[in-house]
Amino acid sequence: MTKELTSLFERDLNKLTEEIRAFQHEENLWKTTGQISNSAGNLCLHLVGNLNTYIGAILGNTGYRRDREAEFSQKGIPVTELLKRIREVQAVVSHTLQQLPEEGLQELYPQPILGHDMSTGFFLMHLHGHLNYHLGQINYLRRVLE
Repeated sequence: MTKELTSLFERDLNKLTEEIRAFQHEENLWKTTGQISNSAGNLCLHLVGNLNTYIGAILGNTGYRRDREAEFSQKGIPVTELLKRIREVQAVVSHTLQQLPEEGLQELYPQPILGHDMSTGFFLMHLHGHLNYHLGQINYLRRVLE
């Protein structure tokens, strides 16, 4: 199952790269519309921070330190920098999951999430769903704004 999870994260982080590249006007990465409060750029930063934290730092011991507030407050980061951060987290996720033994998926995730214990495998599926939820929002924002 680690091989399959690695493949899914790889596929959908590639899709995140495609979505960010598909913005024809870089300034639209930082815009919202209607009652949508988070821009595509901020959602991208959030996804990178989330995966660097829960897969990289906690499972892979990378030493990453998250600044969640900055994920939603930073603006105007160039698209080249966003793409670099996606590539970096993609490497971290792939490396970490490739090092995770199959039996590790059945073990408890090293820390409770929202006050609940869960298996590492369950939490990785949750993280993949979280990635796709925000990926859909980014796709929607791009189509609405452009």
